[in-house]
Amino acid sequence: MAGLNQTPAGERTHIAFFGKRNVGKSSLVNAFTGQDLAIVSDVKGTTTDPVYKSMELLPLGPVEIIDTPGIDDVGKLGALRVKKTRQVLNKTDLAVVVVDAQDGLAPTDREILDLIKEKKIPCVIAHNKSDLLGDFPKTQTTGDGTEIYVSAKDKKNITELKELCAKLAREVLSERRLISDLISPLDTVLLVIPIDKAAPKGRLILPQQQVIRDILEAGANALVCRDTELEETLKKITPVLVVTDSQVFGKVAEIVPESVPLTSFSILMARYKGDLDTQLKGVDALRNLPENPKILIAEGCTHHRQCEDIGTVKIPRWIEERTGKKPDYTFTAGTEYPEDLSPFDLIIHCGACMLRDKEVAHRIAQAKKQGTPITNYGMFIADQNKILDRALKPLK
Repeated sequence: MAGLNQTPAGERTHIAFFGKRNVGKSSLVNAFTGQDLAIVSDVKGTTTDPVYKSMELLPLGPVEIIDTPGIDDVGKLGALRVKKTRQVLNKTDLAVVVVDAQDGLAPTDREILDLIKEKKIPCVIAHNKSDLLGDFPKTQTTGDGTEIYVSAKDKKNITELKELCAKLAREVLSERRLISDLISPLDTVLLVIPIDKAAPKGRLILPQQQVIRDILEAGANALVCRDTELEETLKKITPVLVVTDSQVFGKVAEIVPESVPLTSFSILMARYKGDLDTQLKGVDALRNLPENPKILIAEGCTHHRQCEDIGTVKIPRWIEERTGKKPDYTFTAGTEYPEDLSPFDLIIHCGACMLRDKEVAHRIAQAKKQGTPITNYGMFIADQNKILDRALKPLK
């Protein structure tokens, strides 16, 4: 979990390096980051899993650099590595395809370039080992992307590669806001945050941190209280908006007057990270479950499960109380996520604060393509408490 002064991985621009084995990809990543991030060896296939490194790339800002296994890896283990490499594309904002300057683009490079184009990801083709060519050809833009000639060994054109990546990534950064577009300067927003006894002292969860920051960026005021002090707090102020933790949605809705707009952190995250309309339709699927439903409950982070865990305990209990059915559940966490979603009658996803918006959009698009309804924890809980319409009303 990111600290208050750290940009979380889910909010960093992700720049991923792809390429065949032995083209100097890891050497180039090390030169790019200025650190020995990746193991460098003449032995093919040294990088076995994607390697992640957070850094500041000026003038872009905080980024996540990803070094991936060779896309031409062989054998059963190689196939798994290639699969991992392709999964990285689902969270990539900018792709850097590294090729051997002497050999040029190989068929496997073309294959990854086609996937990059299909996903509409900006692309840089870095011709490494260009010191072996003699002269360095000029940077040019082609149908495959922007091509630049570099040398990781001699550190030639590394600064130019960084500047090019920063420029291209900045052009595609999302302008979506978490809450600041819903409020005005000097507004007071009341955040209801129950203190979980099982949570570490001194910590707020990531969506709460992010909402506070976005309120401040709007020039507005964030006032925080627990659900136990909410009633007394409302006697002293009238906020323009109340945002609550989903787990106390029902209690908070009873206390907050109908005249005061109310929503949840999870619903704000659903709007910020994904397709709100599709997730709204996913709520309806709960009312039409078949007799022996299969339900996927997915979380974007991994954590130690508590006895009253929201995903594995509370949501299943609420579903069974509401429908009178006993679904067959599948639980996933972190980067785990099935490619085949067709067996499921419903997917209920967490707020996805730890995932890239691109990865969330991919998961939702995957569900839509396979005809599987998908919704979000906050929307499910609001619907469970019969306040979904009210919770969505503040979202313009």
